[in-house]
Amino acid sequence: MRDPAQRQFKLIVFDWDGTLSDSTVIIAEAIQSACRDLGEPVPDTRSARFVIGLGLADAMRTVAPGLPVHRHSELAAHYRDHYLAREDDIPLFPGAAELLEELDASAYLLGVATGKTRAGLNRVLAKNGLATRFHATRCADEGLPKPHPDMLLHLMERLAVAPEETLMIGDTTHDLELARNAGAAGLAVAYGAHEPEGLARLSPLATVHSIAELREWLAGNA
Repeated sequence: MRDPAQRQFKLIVFDWDGTLSDSTVIIAEAIQSACRDLGEPVPDTRSARFVIGLGLADAMRTVAPGLPVHRHSELAAHYRDHYLAREDDIPLFPGAAELLEELDASAYLLGVATGKTRAGLNRVLAKNGLATRFHATRCADEGLPKPHPDMLLHLMERLAVAPEETLMIGDTTHDLELARNAGAAGLAVAYGAHEPEGLARLSPLATVHSIAELREWLAGNA
């Protein structure tokens, strides 16, 4: 990694699902199954993947726009059941844990900004041995979800880092909009939930296609 005196960023914030965790297929299928359970039109895979990263309430409204509001909690409960039945099968992307270890050892501040709940993030951090890897984390149920800037603003304030010293890394347009809304830089990964064309419209610093490529970019530019 770059010498500290030459670094552009002090704080590197990662999205979780689709960026560090290879979970997009399971999440999308859980959304589709939940809609099927309630007799709602089943969203296609692209639509189901699009809402990954949003807060659960926003995601449910988007995938089931015809469902009465009083049944949103029912849909969310079915989604959780389907997702939790497979959560233990979800791996990190190969090389993700090693990248985080290297960044931590290089004295970067590390954060997570995720659409997961606090309970959900705590589970997967513990499962993957990363509970102490991050200096601060923020979840959708602790404030305003993406793309509102709340998550990044909270992390930057807690760690006393300016927006121009902060890099947000994510696989969705929600992540890149979050970065822009908070005045931070955004880096796109194209191996997760959203397609490269959509990510490019948000003008990220770069778009990478693997953890290895992400590591290479960070080593030369972060």
